[in-house]
Amino acid sequence: MKLDQDDFALLGLPRRFALDADALAKQWRALQSRVHPDRFAAEGTAAQRLAMQWAVRVNEAHRRLRDPLTRASYLCELAGHVVHGRDAGPVPQDVLVRQMHWHEALADASSAEAVEALDAEVAARLRDVRQAVAGDLDERHDAAAALPKVREWMFLAKFRAEVARRLEALEGEPRTGAATARGGEGLARKSVDG
Repeated sequence: MKLDQDDFALLGLPRRFALDADALAKQWRALQSRVHPDRFAAEGTAAQRLAMQWAVRVNEAHRRLRDPLTRASYLCELAGHVVHGRDAGPVPQDVLVRQMHWHEALADASSAEAVEALDAEVAARLRDVRQAVAGDLDERHDAAAALPKVREWMFLAKFRAEVARRLEALEGEPRTGAATARGGEGLARKSVDG
């Protein structure tokens, strides 16, 4: 093991978007048990400090790989593509138009039902984007093609958090139809994974 290994190599997992969550958790637990600072208590401060660095590094790798969006971003970065900031390149025009439309729709929505309908539309797009990212990264091995989709996914995740806040603000209003049938739980309250 080396501190500078990529997260996949560190955890002994294939460098893929699709990961087995159980295998990831198993590898993480096994590594944590090997590098936990308490195991090095008898070896002195320096050994414990090094073990702490390893424990932090293993936790960081686990955190990055267990979240699908973070994992997709990381795979793009490993392939040499900037995901964040100005160097990430322009956002495609159709994505910008869709973002503006959804922001306007959220601002205009006056009921929980309207917000939930918007969220269902966004959730459907999120599923499509996630599936396209998986295909680009795992089937076509094309991180450059995945990059704009990963950036759109980031927007979708952030926007769904806004939708969830809006739903919480509207909770005091009476609900009818599908919202009542689901006990008032909108899609935005679920995981950003779709």
